Amino acid sequence: MHIVFMGSPEFALPSLQALIDSEHTVVGVFTQPDKPTGRGRKLAPPPVKALAESHNIPVFQPRSISSPRSVEQLRELQPDIGVIAAYGQILKQPVLDLPRLGVLNVHASLLPRWRGAAPIPAAILAGDTETGATIMQVVLALDAGPMLATKRVPIDDSDTTATLTPKVAEAGAALLLETLPAYERGPLSAVEQDDALSTYAPQLEKSDGRIDWAAESADQIWRKVRAYNPWPMAYTTIDGQPLRILECLPLEDVSLPAGRVAARNASDDPRIGCRVGATPGAIGVITLQPSGRAAMPADAYVRGRRDLIGATLE
Repeated sequence: MHIVFMGSPEFALPSLQALIDSEHTVVGVFTQPDKPTGRGRKLAPPPVKALAESHNIPVFQPRSISSPRSVEQLRELQPDIGVIAAYGQILKQPVLDLPRLGVLNVHASLLPRWRGAAPIPAAILAGDTETGATIMQVVLALDAGPMLATKRVPIDDSDTTATLTPKVAEAGAALLLETLPAYERGPLSAVEQDDALSTYAPQLEKSDGRIDWAAESADQIWRKVRAYNPWPMAYTTIDGQPLRILECLPLEDVSLPAGRVAARNASDDPRIGCRVGATPGAIGVITLQPSGRAAMPADAYVRGRRDLIGATLE
């Protein structure tokens, strides 16, 4: 088949690479425009762009793939099918109607659970024990199309979004290649989603990482630390500056006031109290990152500023 691929971040790379290595032909890649990054605000291309260009595949970066010009570019490619993997744009009906076999999406959850932009952090944050990838037909409603296939991926207690995303991406790429031949031959039975079971994972905001010591339990904070790594990162504040918590564990049978920092001795990882209602708890901080500094062991940070012990974080 002649395939048009639509994707942008690293999550999309395994699917694009799998298509490039397959018997199919990727006739074009649509990806997001280059964006300014870093202190110098230099333009950086999406990861998908670099991979496509390394294989001499035409790359298109419209601000809207549904614009008349983009639809015409898509038509000129004469695709049999479109494949989306974390593209970052909503497709309108003219785009969906153009490929002969429609458009398929490699979605990073076990639909209908976790529709939306951030399904992997949402799964960790909710305490799900598994997630996975779903190949679905794209319709106008967000992530609501009929499902063609799913592949499950367990969520380990040590998983963060940074470690879980590549696992789901690889599962999705393998599932895509398994699904395409049967879909091309047709008809491949599709399963309609139960909208009543759907949950929504919105785009993450930087403020989502703020820890509320008085309202979140130790388990909730532990999951937040894992879910928001590598972005936006879970954080608290000290002296008005953000203090990122990169790694922690919920502690049993430890009771501290909300936000209070304690340590048994100078070589011990600091503990921070948290509370939900009348139930006190605490987390043990293993790795943290002060503002403007590199990540470091939490006990080393505490040894460098003993005034932290007994302080209350906000």
